[in-house]
Amino acid sequence: MLRKTLLAVAIASTLVACAKAPQETNKASASAVASASSASAKSDAKDTAAPVKLIIANEDVLNLQSNALASGPVVIGSIQPELKADLRAEVSSVVLQVLKENGESVKRGDAIVRLDETSIRDNLNSANDAARNAALALEQAERNLQRLKTLRASGMTSMQALDDAEVRRNAAQSEVSAAKARAVQAQQQLQRTVVRAPFDGVISERKVSAGDTASAGKELVKVIDPSSMRFVGRVSADKIGMVKSGQAVSFRINGYAQQEFRGKITRINPSANDVTRQVEVLVAFSDGKLPRVAGLYAEGNIEAESVSALILPEAAIVKSGDKSFAWLIKSAKLNKVELALGSRDVRTGNYEVRKGVSAGDVVMRNPNSSLKEGQTVEMTGSASSKTALAKTTLAMGN
Repeated sequence: MLRKTLLAVAIASTLVACAKAPQETNKASASAVASASSASAKSDAKDTAAPVKLIIANEDVLNLQSNALASGPVVIGSIQPELKADLRAEVSSVVLQVLKENGESVKRGDAIVRLDETSIRDNLNSANDAARNAALALEQAERNLQRLKTLRASGMTSMQALDDAEVRRNAAQSEVSAAKARAVQAQQQLQRTVVRAPFDGVISERKVSAGDTASAGKELVKVIDPSSMRFVGRVSADKIGMVKSGQAVSFRINGYAQQEFRGKITRINPSANDVTRQVEVLVAFSDGKLPRVAGLYAEGNIEAESVSALILPEAAIVKSGDKSFAWLIKSAKLNKVELALGSRDVRTGNYEVRKGVSAGDVVMRNPNSSLKEGQTVEMTGSASSKTALAKTTLAMGN
């Protein structure tokens, strides 16, 4: 009986121990999870409170300075040579040879096109023969007149015969002049069978080939002088009151996207186009840079007015809805400031800043979405690098 009682007590003790073990395990697991959550919360709070330090170089920032902002009417047009010639056939003939191709350079007097001269040379030979015959007839008429004058002096001929001889002499003289003129004309026609360059330039367009029939007036080739390029632009009539000769013009040319060209207005057309109501202006290049291709589209601004203003490139401006911001670096920290923008320079894409920053402020050149308010900023390099930061300026033309 005692043995059975002891066995029952042992089984009860084992059951109680097994029931307590899971409860202690659960308590330990809950404690570990609570500790991990607390550590994660502390880590997140630490990350939020202390953003990562931003390391930047001089190339990443701009030092704002007042610059001259030019404004004025927009001018659009194309690049055209001042010296250009459409060479046409002056005689009707067949094209024998085209000596120059598109893009080839020519000197003044160089032969470009040769026409068949066979019939024209025959006309020249005939005209020369007629001129020689007329000259012989004139000599004979002159001798006859002198002989009759001698006979008239001795009374051996009539006055009527002398007058008739003088008339024949004068007619022969007129025929000589006419024959010489026909010979000269035939000689000129022969010379015109060779089409020559009127000035130093380049063949821009070839219109014929060997074997073509060239009637008088048919266009053969075009020659231009690339060194005489100019900007032939058009300005809206409602802005023409702001335009004057001698004003500077800055413009860009399609095909030369990375270059900015400068020029000055040389002439203003006194009448507007009847259809477009635009006024043509001629702009001469003033910076020595000339495009070598005619007909390219160009667009720019006439610098009619100039004001001093703070300028920011479009890349340095962050836009959010209708508002614009810039990241200002002050006391080695980032500050997001709202901007009040003015006019935009269509040449460079820069904006006039009227409010939000001041001259001497340092802003991020190309901000991104990872920047945070109050983030610490550190310049790379030594003290000399920090000194160079103050000298980094925004160039208007770049």
